[in-house]
Amino acid sequence: SLRTTTPACTLNVPSEANYTEQLPAGLGARLQEAGVSIPPWRGRPTSTLEKKKRKPQLMEEDEPSGALLKPLVFRVDETTPPVVQSVLLERGWNKFDEQEQNAEDWNLYWRTSSFRMTEHINVKPWQQLNHHPGTTKLTRKDCLAKHLKHMRRMYGTSLYQFIPLTFVMPNDYTKFVAEYFQERQMLGTKRSYWICKPAELSRGRGILIFSDFKDFIVDDMYIVQKYISNPLLIGRYKCDLRIYVCVTGFKPLTIYVYQEGLVRFATEKFDLSNLQNNYAHLTNSSINKSGASYEKIKEVIGHGCKWTLSRFFSYLRSWDVDDLLLWKKIHRMVILTILAIAPSVPSAANCFELFGFDILIDDSLKPWLLEVNCSPALTLDCSTDVLKRKLVHDIIDLIYLNGLRNEGREASNATHRNSNIDTAKSDRGGLDAHDCLPYESLSFTSRMYNKDDSVVEKAVSVHPKAAPASQLEGEMSGQDFHLSTKEMAQSKPKIRSRHTPHKTLMPYASLFQSHSCKTKTSPRVLSDHGKAPDPQAGNFVLVFPFNEATLGASRNGLNVKRIIQELQKLMNKQHS
Repeated sequence: SLRTTTPACTLNVPSEANYTEQLPAGLGARLQEAGVSIPPWRGRPTSTLEKKKRKPQLMEEDEPSGALLKPLVFRVDETTPPVVQSVLLERGWNKFDEQEQNAEDWNLYWRTSSFRMTEHINVKPWQQLNHHPGTTKLTRKDCLAKHLKHMRRMYGTSLYQFIPLTFVMPNDYTKFVAEYFQERQMLGTKRSYWICKPAELSRGRGILIFSDFKDFIVDDMYIVQKYISNPLLIGRYKCDLRIYVCVTGFKPLTIYVYQEGLVRFATEKFDLSNLQNNYAHLTNSSINKSGASYEKIKEVIGHGCKWTLSRFFSYLRSWDVDDLLLWKKIHRMVILTILAIAPSVPSAANCFELFGFDILIDDSLKPWLLEVNCSPALTLDCSTDVLKRKLVHDIIDLIYLNGLRNEGREASNATHRNSNIDTAKSDRGGLDAHDCLPYESLSFTSRMYNKDDSVVEKAVSVHPKAAPASQLEGEMSGQDFHLSTKEMAQSKPKIRSRHTPHKTLMPYASLFQSHSCKTKTSPRVLSDHGKAPDPQAGNFVLVFPFNEATLGASRNGLNVKRIIQELQKLMNKQHS
């Protein structure tokens, strides 16, 4: 049986006919106004033995006098990141106990490894899994290369120029050899550079960078790519971006991008004359934190090997770079990458996927996709990593808080959902600390699209109380940095884009024209009725669907051709 909870979590529901009248004065009407319905308790049949095992404080499921709403329950295994468990406990969730609870008495199962298809098939309506089946097509480097190559062949190279020239070994060995020697003949004495990566490994393991063909040795499944030899350097250090992307559903396709993230630096200065120095060429934190220069205060970069994404964009703006345009390019890259696998991903309910996109910016400010990671690292190795706590908070908001109205509407057709109304603000802007509401609070946020294409927010809050802090203390941007005149000249990007005055990046959903979503929309994912997903939850912003046409193209199957046409229109509009 589930654990007992505080009296504040108890809500008596005498019958289906009059349960709304038992709520605090005015709450029933305000919940209806917000489009929220709380279904009556429908417990599953229980045996006499189960009833005897229950603790006396718990209300029996078949008692007609009322029902007990219990805290949400999360399930973990030995691979679950500690920060996930910490955040969920902080929010008032209970940890699943196999000895004390029934096998189905949990709401969220979060682990690093993927789930078997049978686990997806058997998931209950009140449960969520943190992985979607079929996503290895995106996160295995060889599979990603094959799918993007197919998309480039189908829809043209202009859209898919963000992936370096790639060969999958051993199948493409002959093609690679031909390309290598042809390029060498064209370049003459000028050297070309290649990078070789194991198809399945992560964290920089097994990577080889070479220029001379005699140094190229492959004995397993690898990919070989053109090495980006002109990366954007900050203080002469190479860096890449870790962009967090949450797909809340593939059918229909719904993609959110997190507006905060990590910038990972090499800890030794970039030098093409020494390709064996991993500390100068690889940005993986797992490698650089063991380097001799990690603890040193490096000019421009500072201590360690990480910045927040907001600090990076602030640095670019100081050089008059149009960071908003760069963000748009990244969003488009994310959409086009996920589109490559979306039609072939199997259907699965009640699951989501958090991806880590690794993106390198070159000295012409062009973003390049390096790889896509499943279960991106959520370890807290340094002060900059604190943003991962808020990331987990915002994922829970995105999946649960924004799904409460959906669950309420569908409860009459689904098995009882064993959940507590555990909510938190979903509209915290910028990098503010997460506010976690106590059990006694009910807070729902609904959004509508008005005629001016702006997002109208409407909140219904019941009995708000002071919320505990989430320990998200300190500066998100890490240490302050100072630029010497010399370093400023060295760090300046070669191409300066016209700077647009900085403003908050609005999600693509704000581009929707007025349509059937004038009424309150279901925030989490597109429903069968085609309602628009919520444009934002915390620092997550919706990037797909991004207008009415793509909203329609994601219903009843995925019309990739139509979506590509809309992306092309968007690109042409931005370039005009």
